[in-house]
Amino acid sequence: MSNAVTTPLNIIFAGTPDFAAQHLAALIHSEHNIVAVYCPPDKPAGRGKKLTACATKLLALAHDIPVQQPVNFKAEQTQLTLANYQADVMVVVAYGLLLPTVILQTPRLGCINVHGSILPKWRGAAPIQRALEAGDSQTGVTIMQMDKGLDTGDMILTATCDITLKDTSASLYDKLAELGPKALLDTLALMTLGKYQRQAQNNLQATHAAKLDKADAELDWQQPASILDRKIRAYIPWPVAQFTFNDNSQQHRIRVWQASVIELEHQHLPGTIISCDKQGIVVATTANALRLEILQLPGKKALAVADILNGKADWFTQGQSINRLVQPQQELT
Repeated sequence: MSNAVTTPLNIIFAGTPDFAAQHLAALIHSEHNIVAVYCPPDKPAGRGKKLTACATKLLALAHDIPVQQPVNFKAEQTQLTLANYQADVMVVVAYGLLLPTVILQTPRLGCINVHGSILPKWRGAAPIQRALEAGDSQTGVTIMQMDKGLDTGDMILTATCDITLKDTSASLYDKLAELGPKALLDTLALMTLGKYQRQAQNNLQATHAAKLDKADAELDWQQPASILDRKIRAYIPWPVAQFTFNDNSQQHRIRVWQASVIELEHQHLPGTIISCDKQGIVVATTANALRLEILQLPGKKALAVADILNGKADWFTQGQSINRLVQPQQELT
């Protein structure tokens, strides 16, 4: 649909990471008026732990847009400050703070959210990763009217895209960062007309996209290769799927940045190295095998297996278990 608007809206934007900043950029270059940008307080980052502004704040300041960074919205003065902007609508994209009912009801048209899934599937913090990990064939963005629940509001507009067998969370992130701003502008165009429809979510079809944890990244060779492959792609760029490897003297955590499923009938125990060459390390699983193609050793950059084998050929040999135990008399470092 056309993004043309008859009456520009006064918008408060709330968001934090680059994904949010890309939506803010689309609004800045639209006919709408951004009256304020909300983002969390600056956080320490880097080795020096220097206070660092998020991507959304930096973009707002570059365009001379007022920035507010409340810790929460409990204080009456914080609520009054937001109300004084007299916004028509508040657009929320990956903000990270819960909005109380008083805030949801302050703008004339309420608050709308850009969520990175096809709701009601994958409500919650990590919808992109969980959709990929689950093997979904499609994902997308949903623009919804916010309510006090977690991603439970009425849906206004949905845009979809396919998930390929090569997609990672990073590549899906890029796809949705392209879909989302257009869907947002389309939604705002409908809102200016006052004729947009809202569709209630079917709670019986809802699934929860739990926040990622480093513990989730451990690879279990007792799982089928297809599940491990999806997990590896889902956890790029964070926390990156990994396994523990013992070289008879030390224990190492090895990250997997690229792998592929090898359809192969075998009698090997899960975790056994079936073959090892410059194409990759083929590891047995409970169904088929997984070829490890790009790995990252501790303290090193990610490298193709061919390069790793040049210096660590004795680590990975045919027939050994990739999780073989360290001998009891040897001390781990």
